[in-house]
Amino acid sequence: MQKLLVKPLFCGLLALGLAACHRTPDESLVRQGIETAEQAAEHTDASSLGDVVTDDFDGNNGSMDRRQLLGLLRAAAFRGETIHALAGSITVEPRGERYVANFTVTLTSGGKLLPAQMGVYEVETAWRKEGRTWRCYSATWKSA
Repeated sequence: MQKLLVKPLFCGLLALGLAACHRTPDESLVRQGIETAEQAAEHTDASSLGDVVTDDFDGNNGSMDRRQLLGLLRAAAFRGETIHALAGSITVEPRGERYVANFTVTLTSGGKLLPAQMGVYEVETAWRKEGRTWRCYSATWKSA
């Protein structure tokens, strides 16, 4: 009876070991970061967005830093604003030890705080690894 259990048990442990060795590709982790940022905007969740952007985040070549970006989202949440963000197809390219991701995003809002900023944007984001996490350290956007 024990011999009958050894083979399935061994196969199960081997499968678990192989699954534990599986590592999500960095490109996929960058894409997940973009999806997290999209969901954070939709839920006006500055904390979740803060997990994605670096402390030295630079938006549109110095026009918006991390504090301003998160403050804008906090203000929208405080006012009960709704934001809808829909990212188009995402291209992710390695640049040395970093990644650059390009995509379009469509922003709409049900409030009054952000109406001038709503529309379709072409976005380029730059990502670097901090510890085990890929975080966005730079983003530029322009109206499409």
